[in-house]
Amino acid sequence: MINKIYVKHIYNIFLTRFIYITLIFSSLIFILNILEELKFFTNVGISNISLPILLTVLNLPSLLFEIFPFMFLITSIYFFIETFELDEINTYKTYGITNLKLVQILSFLTFLTGILIITIFYTFSTNLKFFYLELKNQYSNDDKYLAAVTTNGLWIRDTQDDQIKYINADKIEGENLLNISISEFDKNFDLERSITAEQANIKETTWILKDVVVNEKNNTKKLDDFKVITNFNIERILSIFDNLSSINLFQLHKLEKDYELLGYSINVINGHKHRIYSYPVYITLMVIIGSILMLNTKHNKSKIFHIVLGILISVIVYYINYFFKVVIETQDIPYFFSIWGPQLILSMIILINLIKLNEK
Repeated sequence: MINKIYVKHIYNIFLTRFIYITLIFSSLIFILNILEELKFFTNVGISNISLPILLTVLNLPSLLFEIFPFMFLITSIYFFIETFELDEINTYKTYGITNLKLVQILSFLTFLTGILIITIFYTFSTNLKFFYLELKNQYSNDDKYLAAVTTNGLWIRDTQDDQIKYINADKIEGENLLNISISEFDKNFDLERSITAEQANIKETTWILKDVVVNEKNNTKKLDDFKVITNFNIERILSIFDNLSSINLFQLHKLEKDYELLGYSINVINGHKHRIYSYPVYITLMVIIGSILMLNTKHNKSKIFHIVLGILISVIVYYINYFFKVVIETQDIPYFFSIWGPQLILSMIILINLIKLNEK
């Protein structure tokens, strides 16, 4: 029978080591990110150090969320390094905690931690990320070019020299905007002209409008074709909606409905939601991988060897995920497979190694 005291001891050791790893990575991320923020504010002519610090703090939880899986992998390696050094692995076996059982204990703890991360920490990080983007956009030139999806379709504000355009379209279809209206104002917000069109090809930044009505100084013209120069093309418009790290799961559900009304593909949103849903499984798999590596590697290897091995595995897993992410963006396969595919591959590799581990 497994001694519950030792199980609690394992939980405490693992969580303590995870907190320690988190503090180390937080410090590294803080230093790297604040350097980036300082460079940004130097370029826009602001020397106030408090702004880069505030932005770095706001952005830190979101960055940590992205690398938590690799931090869990390193934590499991660190856990086993200490376990071997103190010869606790043999003590665990005395009380019925075999290698396989030890992996199960760590996996269960990690899965529960993952649930807490996506329900509490992720919501917290998205809220801070939202404030981060809102604050930084105030100092960015990009705030002249805004786009949003609402129940009334796509809205764009575009600024060129002294002219401001407000653009509205019902939906996106391929490379075209349908039922589009454009209001052009001067720098004093006096209306210069309004344009309506059945559709506009937005493959390039020079839009080609079809079936157009132009109202300018009480003069109305109907045209078959008309060109409008903007700062947007189809690629830039779609990329605006790619940053989902500032939106929690409840907001994602609402955004999905707005995308459907617009006609914009919801594959990216669904993929992001499943990425969040799969997060506890993902970090659990990383812990199991770290555990298997340590239990199948000679214990007399140096710490540097184990750390380098962990980083190498992290890079491999990263590129597997990146490959499947590219696949979902091309929409060649269902988003469900492109999110869970890497997990399935890792699970099969893990299952084979767990069977071998159980045989030892």
